[in-house]
Amino acid sequence: MSWRAALVISVLVGGCTQEGARPTSVVQSPDSADQVLTGFSNYVTRDGIRRSRLEADTAFFFDGPQTTALRRMKVTFYDDRGDRTSTLTAARGTYRWQNGSMDAEGGVVVVTADGRILRTERLRYDDSARVVSTDVPFTFERGSETVRGKSLRSDPEFKNLVTSQPSGTSEKGILLPNE
Repeated sequence: MSWRAALVISVLVGGCTQEGARPTSVVQSPDSADQVLTGFSNYVTRDGIRRSRLEADTAFFFDGPQTTALRRMKVTFYDDRGDRTSTLTAARGTYRWQNGSMDAEGGVVVVTADGRILRTERLRYDDSARVVSTDVPFTFERGSETVRGKSLRSDPEFKNLVTSQPSGTSEKGILLPNE
């Protein structure tokens, strides 16, 4: 063997290690859903009674955090008898499988069975407490009556609303505080 060949072999062998290249961390891409469904529709029930129906153009299921990201979503809520109480539409949202809670964002509109309309940019639903809430400005309309506020907390039927800094008008021309 020539001295040149021995030099090349020693450089090659000396440069090799058992370790090799190792990544500094492993990162999962946020858009790598475990399952993607288009035309998604699902009823959520509790004790055999339907509580809501989730629909979305696209649903991205993530097994680890047990969430579903919804695009162009629609949620229909039902009362204890299974009768429709309201329907929510939004550009996007997140549903959490563990506790049934949900967030909706982007042009959120809720229409109740009797025609009342809530408009906001973000809305949260806590299924265990049966509470709908937002921490951003909203408008709530019933006929010619309008209520605006900086935040909202209510039951899913929108019968008991609590708001901060309310203002608005009613059919009889009465102004609410802070108008």
